[in-house]
Amino acid sequence: MPTPQVFTSIINSYLPEPQASLLNGIIFGVPLKTSRIFYEHLKMVGLLHIVVLSGMNITLLAAIITNLTKFLSKRASILLTILTIILFIIFVGPQAPVVRAGFMGIITLVAILTGRKNYALYSLFLSLIFVCLFWPQWLKTVSLWLSYGATLGIVLFGQSKSNNYILKNFRLTIAAQIFTAPIIFLYFKQISLISPLSNLLVAETIPPLMIFGFLTAILGKINYFLGLIPAYICYGILSYMVWVIETLAKLPFIFLQF
Repeated sequence: MPTPQVFTSIINSYLPEPQASLLNGIIFGVPLKTSRIFYEHLKMVGLLHIVVLSGMNITLLAAIITNLTKFLSKRASILLTILTIILFIIFVGPQAPVVRAGFMGIITLVAILTGRKNYALYSLFLSLIFVCLFWPQWLKTVSLWLSYGATLGIVLFGQSKSNNYILKNFRLTIAAQIFTAPIIFLYFKQISLISPLSNLLVAETIPPLMIFGFLTAILGKINYFLGLIPAYICYGILSYMVWVIETLAKLPFIFLQF
């Protein structure tokens, strides 16, 4: 059985729906197994990208880890975040979306820590040429373009000299949103007007969900009772996320579809 399926079944044994589908989507990018109504709510509030391995969650995670480890030296912060991304790829399995997402995250990380936008943009351009030459079929996938869009936005406009952690992450979120919104519109023919707010409200939940989600999957694989505590933590965070999604989806005039 492929690695993601082994661990998604463990997460399913701990969590109800839609929490289980959200966590499996965030960590492994597996398709949602929840209701059609909840899927539509995700689209309406502009959070569908968090449950696919589009690269946005890894890119944001890399940027947030970078901010959290700024008390370390630049080299230590770079190595720690790159190691996190590599371990994630190994854990999930080197599937095309995961490799792309990890590559985008590393490029963004280098740009943030070095402040060399030109270097990052050059690397981004070369990677696209590389994809065109060796994996042209990837060009037809929306996840590829979401990865590039999120990375480009964060590289160009996601950096901030502010010491305010919330403002920093808000800028990261908005930068990624601005460059992925046109892609989402072209692919899904929709615009979520409340997307910046909904993304800001849940952005901080992605890193702890990845950490405690992995702990739930790994410890639960060893012994069911070992995974209970991280599973309860995940349930609390995911329940907050579900509340945000369902509350915002009830607001009027937040979603345009063409």
